[in-house]
Amino acid sequence: MLGLETVAALIAKDGLAILAPIAVLEGPIVTVIAAWLASRGLLDVWSVAIVVILADLFGDAMFYALGRWGLNRLSIRWRYRLGLSRSRLSSLAEHFRTSGGKTLVFGKLTHSAGAPILVAAGLGRMPVAKFLWVNLLATIPKSLFFVAIGYAFGSAYSQIDNWIARVSLLLIGVIVLTGIVWFLKKHTRK
Repeated sequence: MLGLETVAALIAKDGLAILAPIAVLEGPIVTVIAAWLASRGLLDVWSVAIVVILADLFGDAMFYALGRWGLNRLSIRWRYRLGLSRSRLSSLAEHFRTSGGKTLVFGKLTHSAGAPILVAAGLGRMPVAKFLWVNLLATIPKSLFFVAIGYAFGSAYSQIDNWIARVSLLLIGVIVLTGIVWFLKKHTRK
């Protein structure tokens, strides 16, 4: 990971051409930094918004592709070691057929659960067009939120990065605790 000051300097120097690949890798804090640079007149804020939205969609599509086409290349033995039995994949496909949109939005909004949910959408064979459409609808407000934060308060990007990390850790904790409670309730009833 590049340091935040390095990221800011690279984006200030090379503009949108460097913003796109860095935004695919680093996510919200890069959006904050780029929007802050736009507030200083170094970039166009609408161009920043479009680039970070497209970069986010591209990165999400890569996770989806890993689930859809990458993990299927594993041997059956390794798939079973990862817990990817036929019955589990079948129930995952059913979940993404009935509730895939809600699950994707949850993953986008929590940020913490994003990558595993995107891979699961691919594993569950969610239709690509539906995946891209729902993901776009969830990405736009999320990206615009971080653009607004960066435009207004971007000079404090180090503190904002700390808050993003803290909220992400908190959400991971909540997700893990919810999963433990669900698991215990399910298995103690029997």
